[in-house]
Amino acid sequence: MNEQKFIIAGGGTGGHIFPAIAIANALKQQIPNAKILFVGAKGKMEMEKIPQAGYEIKGLDIAGFNRSSLIKNIGLPYKLIKSFIQVRSIINAFKPNAVIGVGGYSTFPVLKYAQTKGIKTFIHESNSFAGKANIMLGKKATKIFVASDGMEKFFPLQKIIVTGNPVRKTIAQITVTKNEAIHFFQLDENKKTVLTIGGSLGAKSINEAIALHIDLFEKNNLQLIWQTGKTTAQEFKTKSIGKKNIWCNDFITQMEMAYAAADIVISRAGAMAVTELCVTGKPTVFVPFPFAAEDHQTVNAKHLVEKNAALIIKDNEAKETLVSTVIALSNNEEQQKTLKQNILSLAINNADERIAKEIIESIK
Repeated sequence: MNEQKFIIAGGGTGGHIFPAIAIANALKQQIPNAKILFVGAKGKMEMEKIPQAGYEIKGLDIAGFNRSSLIKNIGLPYKLIKSFIQVRSIINAFKPNAVIGVGGYSTFPVLKYAQTKGIKTFIHESNSFAGKANIMLGKKATKIFVASDGMEKFFPLQKIIVTGNPVRKTIAQITVTKNEAIHFFQLDENKKTVLTIGGSLGAKSINEAIALHIDLFEKNNLQLIWQTGKTTAQEFKTKSIGKKNIWCNDFITQMEMAYAAADIVISRAGAMAVTELCVTGKPTVFVPFPFAAEDHQTVNAKHLVEKNAALIIKDNEAKETLVSTVIALSNNEEQQKTLKQNILSLAINNADERIAKEIIESIK
């Protein structure tokens, strides 16, 4: 195949960025000389993470609608117009064969302009409830890749392909040993390790529960890898000072190390978190974010709980019951084994390859 060019648009959170990188890597694997350009929102996480993965990214001056402060939306029309001008310049200069949207602020203007130019567009929707922007874009998209069944209520049925969610190869095919990972975090290989991940921006209820009961980990011979998220990182980092059984930071760059080290995981129940935990086969206690659209994180978590593949704690009960639930699980080897077997059975490992193959076939 002659040189092919792809634009991948979106970001904002790890749940959008890391699947995008996985798709890019799969495209490069199938077409080694492919040129891939990312488009994201200036000031957002993708502007840092995409170059770290070895790809070029262009930033748009764009923001979402601020529901908490209407006055902050005054400049929004100007930003939208400016972003469309920027998108026009980027697409006309790069001349992509296909444009792929993964969700996030930059997805809409990039795919919308590509559709007006007759360029083939593809959407990856990782959640069980599609966002409004993706629903609008789906009407003219070439194909729409989704994580699970039942998405025809959002998208034209004939365009939907159920692929699952792409997982970074470093996580799907972890090569480090548990001991190597434990030493990476400077922890004790003879203790059980709990990993707590509240997403790239953090999870207030999870962090507060950990902080409130932090001494119980040492009392129960447990150690903790604690990703606080960026929002209130410093407040929680101070809680771990001087505690040898706790590694604490706002972000874990090498998540494969964290998964390899973990015996038990505490996590939000976003689509990508669930996908990665299925692939890595970790006994997990989910604390769904209750204000996610249509409460889809609770739906995600219950899907696993019903299959005896995970445990669930309500967000407003986390302070009282989360740490005690984790300690009880750490003392129940049989339950850990059951949860691990059942969550592993739900894993999809090749979503990135399937998506890349479908895109390539569509532009031949």
